[in-house]
Amino acid sequence: MSENTKRAVIILSGGLDSTTCMGLAKEAGYELFPISFDYGQRHKIEIENAKQVAEHYGVGARHKIIKLDFLRDFGGSALTDDSIAVPNVTNAPETEEIPVTYVPGRNLLFLSIATSYAEVTGSSAIYIGVNALDYSGYPDCRPEFIHKVEEVIALATKVGVEGKGITIETPLINWTKAKIVEEGLKIGVPYELTTSCYNGKAEACGECDSCRLRLKGFEEAGSKDPIAYLP
Repeated sequence: MSENTKRAVIILSGGLDSTTCMGLAKEAGYELFPISFDYGQRHKIEIENAKQVAEHYGVGARHKIIKLDFLRDFGGSALTDDSIAVPNVTNAPETEEIPVTYVPGRNLLFLSIATSYAEVTGSSAIYIGVNALDYSGYPDCRPEFIHKVEEVIALATKVGVEGKGITIETPLINWTKAKIVEEGLKIGVPYELTTSCYNGKAEACGECDSCRLRLKGFEEAGSKDPIAYLP
């Protein structure tokens, strides 16, 4: 790669949203530097999906997988604490509180580590698939949070002090799930390689919040979800 090549770090979970970000960054002309996080999540199977996505885009060799085991040690989320049930169609409480699937500080940690990788690789952007519509209960998916982290990056990094900077790209933040699917299909995003299920089985459950949002998105986009679901 030449010094003039645009580079971007992609926070790649192996799910629908982050994989769409991968495709959009590719379409925008960036060289891709994917980074994934093994934080003891219940749905750890998504790490294997992330590996497949990285290979699909020809950047498997530079795909970083970072272990953050302490998030499971901390618990406090249905995704990292087996004593907390994943909400589904039968047990989801009627509440406007932050969902139990929120992982405390997760995106703050992810963006901090991705910033370090961006500096080392000479990347000018970090792509993250946060969405303020479908996950409006998550405080670390809001535009206000992203803007504040950008301000911190400008103050806390060599490139920021030198005036070059690193932007946080959130192309999906105001898109419905249907629009995400539609735009992804247009650019050939390999949704068959992704998973969204919180339960982490080979076949998606179809009942957790994440599965239901995904299925609804494909339905409203007039397309069939290519992954396998439990009967």
